[in-house]
Amino acid sequence: MYEYKYVPLETGGGFFSGGSEHRKIIDEWAAQDWRYAGFVPMQFTSHGGISCIDLIFEREAKV
Repeated sequence: MYEYKYVPLETGGGFFSGGSEHRKIIDEWAAQDWRYAGFVPMQFTSHGGISCIDLIFEREAKV
């Protein structure tokens, strides 16, 4: 069995918003024994860009 955490991240929604905040967040959670599992778009701009995502992390549940 696994447990999951969802971390919201604002993306800006533009085509060229190439920030690296996601790398910092993934590294921080990995240091706490969480594995990056993917992301889910949560909000969109009026032009169809993704403005917010949830980064998903998982680890084996401690029983």
